[in-house]
Amino acid sequence: MIDKNELIGFIAAVCTTFAFLPQVIKVWKTKQTKDLSLRMYTIMFIGICLWFVYGLRINSLSIILANIVTGVLVFTILVFIFRGKNGK
Repeated sequence: MIDKNELIGFIAAVCTTFAFLPQVIKVWKTKQTKDLSLRMYTIMFIGICLWFVYGLRINSLSIILANIVTGVLVFTILVFIFRGKNGK
């Protein structure tokens, strides 16, 4: 049986992780990133990486999975931001 704390973690992870999905979809469709902050997404990505490491250290599946998915979403936005700045 899943621990109640981990269940709360999974529910929170779904909410916070998928909050990025509309932004990724919009950027993917429009290829427009001029109004997005490279600094904010870079700091966010670093924080996500650190949360992932923390999740590994405390063996929390909800933290690990949430930060893998969120990391991929934020990294996708960063790729689009870099491509936009390089004119590609």
